[in-house]
Parts: sequence; structure tokens; C-alpha cells
Amino acid sequence: MGEGGGEIHAADLEPSAEHRAEFLRLLALRPVPQDPRRTLHLDPEQLPRLQPAWPGRARPGAAAARGAGADGRHLVGLRRRRAEVRRRALLGAALLPVPALGQGIGDFPNRPVRLICPYSAGGIADTVARIVQSKTGEALGQQLVIENRTGASGALGAAAAAQAPADGYTLVMEGATTITSPLVNKSLPLDYDMLLPITQLTSAPYVLGMRAGFPATDLRGFLAEAQRRPGEVTFGTPGVAHIGHLMGELMQAMAGVKMEHIPYRGGADVARDVAAGRLDACFISESSFRPVVESGRGKVIGLTGAGRRANMPEVPAIGEVLPGYELTTWILVFCPVGTPEPIQARLSTAFQAATGDAATRAKLDATGSDAVVAGPAEAQAVFRRDKAVIGRLMREAGLLVAR
Repeated sequence: MGEGGGEIHAADLEPSAEHRAEFLRLLALRPVPQDPRRTLHLDPEQLPRLQPAWPGRARPGAAAARGAGADGRHLVGLRRRRAEVRRRALLGAALLPVPALGQGIGDFPNRPVRLICPYSAGGIADTVARIVQSKTGEALGQQLVIENRTGASGALGAAAAAQAPADGYTLVMEGATTITSPLVNKSLPLDYDMLLPITQLTSAPYVLGMRAGFPATDLRGFLAEAQRRPGEVTFGTPGVAHIGHLMGELMQAMAGVKMEHIPYRGGADVARDVAAGRLDACFISESSFRPVVESGRGKVIGLTGAGRRANMPEVPAIGEVLPGYELTTWILVFCPVGTPEPIQARLSTAFQAATGDAATRAKLDATGSDAVVAGPAEAQAVFRRDKAVIGRLMREAGLLVAR
């Protein structure tokens, strides 16, 4: 526009080069985050700069434009188009990628993940959890926090996980108790169908351990003593309906003996009482019983698997004395039902990174466990298979209590 207020041109309504540069600078500052956890923030002090180039007063020549006929109508249309461009620009900025409630796995996990171990510290479940903890946390990019929550043969810890939000931040590790407990206990604090396996960590036989000073030297002698003194020989396990309990009940049924079962909160507690001479025997993990053997206060007299293990070739499988006896255990990681499948996969992949690591596998092998690399589908297949097998064994052994 001429300084004397002469003829109006459309170009006169365009923002100055200075304002255009400022507008482009602000657009260039908009965040396009590499990390989806970053959040878009618009400084309110910058917003007025996105307004027309003449804030607080009428645009030059506005009155003349209103009476300028066709040229005025053209300029009004131009202003409307420019307003629409600004509106769309602001709308586009509002739609930039930012975290939202429905974005799924994009930023998962953005805080520590809790893994509940429903058994006492020092037992096999706790040992396995702490062996895989570091590598799993590295793969997740967040800390994996182990929480020991014991009681009710693992059911209290499992219930805490089942009742947690299905968002992937609370998991529980469990063995075959998830199968046996509902078959023998009518008053559980949860329905195990509320939990879904997402990976398998280990597979392993248990050991039949015997205290020092017991009047027997091997498995045959132990069973003979139990037969001679019905109901007097004691054996401990990590809990009622724990897989160790089932192993003991199955051995009694197949050998025709009667022993007294003493349930504990975890394998480490069982091992301490065997070492102290308060228990005659136990069905627990090799790692839980190893301190008893190393201290000379007990010995392993049988394995629950199909054969002998390379690290203890002198110890027979129970099936060598009781043909057909075989029962191993595993540790699966469960999430609450309803957890989104992409989050299940993300968690499973992180645990697989741990169990697939050579150093981690060596540590697990030292506990008497075989590391397993398994995704959700494989873990769920193992669970379904063993649920059928264990249910059949318990029916045949007359162990079903809950009807």
C-alpha cells in the first residue's frame, strides 16, 4: 500500500517477510519426536505470533476493501482462504504424534515391570527370576522388579497378578500349581483362568531329597522304611497342590506307601528343615536342595524326570524303581487375561532374550533347570498339554479333592 492511502492491492494484505519468517520458524520448531514418549508442548507465549500480522487493530485498508466492489469481494475471499490455511495449520499441529490412551504398544514399557514370585526368596522360582532379571530388563529398556508374595501355595501372589490391570506392568511366574491347585482346593482366592501364559522360562525335574541320619541309604531303602512305618515318614514340599506335592502323592500311590505331607511357603524353607533334621525327605528343586547336600546334612536319592542327569549321574530316576513314574516341572510367566497381544509379544520377546543368552542358560543349567525359549503360543500349548496330563494323573491317583 502507498503511504498516502491510495489503491489497495492483494499483495498489501500479505504478511511481511519478517512475520513470514517467524511463522516458518515456529513451524520448524514443532516436535517430530524420535522417541514416542516425548510430548508435544506449545508455549502459550508463542501462540499470538501465529495470529494475523496486525494484532490489536484493524488491517490497513479494511474499510476501503469493504466498499471496493469486485476487488473488495476478491480480497474478502483471499482473507477467508488465508484464515482457512491458518486454521488447518493449527489443526495439523494439534494432530502431531503425541502419546494417547489408545496408541497401544508405542511407548510400552515406560516404567518398571513387576514380576511377582509367589514363593519365598532362595527357592527355585525366586532363583530363576533373579537369573533372568537383568537380561530381561535390558531387552525391555526398563527395570524388571521382582516381588516375593508368598502364601496359599502360591495362590496369593497369583491372585495379585490376576487382579492387576491388564496393561503388561504386572506379571507372575508360576509352575504347575496353576493346574493342580484348582483340582484340590475349593476355596482359592482366584480363578487361574484369569491368567494367560506368555513365555516358558525353564523345564526341570525335581529331586527327592533325604535327611542325613535317616535309616536308609538309597531310594529302595527309603520306600521300604516308609512301608514299615505307615504315616510316620514325613516329606515337605513348597505347598499344598504344588507340583512337588503331586510328585510325592504319585510316588506314594505307585509304591503303596503312606507318608505325612508337610507344606511350606517355598523350597528354601523346606530345605532348611531337612538340613535341621525336622523333615525326613522332600520334593523340591535341585538348586533349593544343593546347600543341604554341600553341607553334608542330606542327599539326593531320586529324580522325578525320565532319566538321569549329566551333573549327577549316580542318582537314579524314580522311574527306575517305580516303572512309569515321570513328572517334571516348568516355570511359565503369566499376564492377566485381556492384556493386548502386542504387549504380550513384547514381554515374551524380552524374556526370550534372557533365556536365549548363553551366560543366562549356563546359570539356569547350574540350578538343574533347562532354559526354554518360547513365545506365547508355545507356552500356552505346553500349559494345555500338561493340564490334561496332570489332571489324568491326579484322577488315576485319587488325588482330586474339589468336585
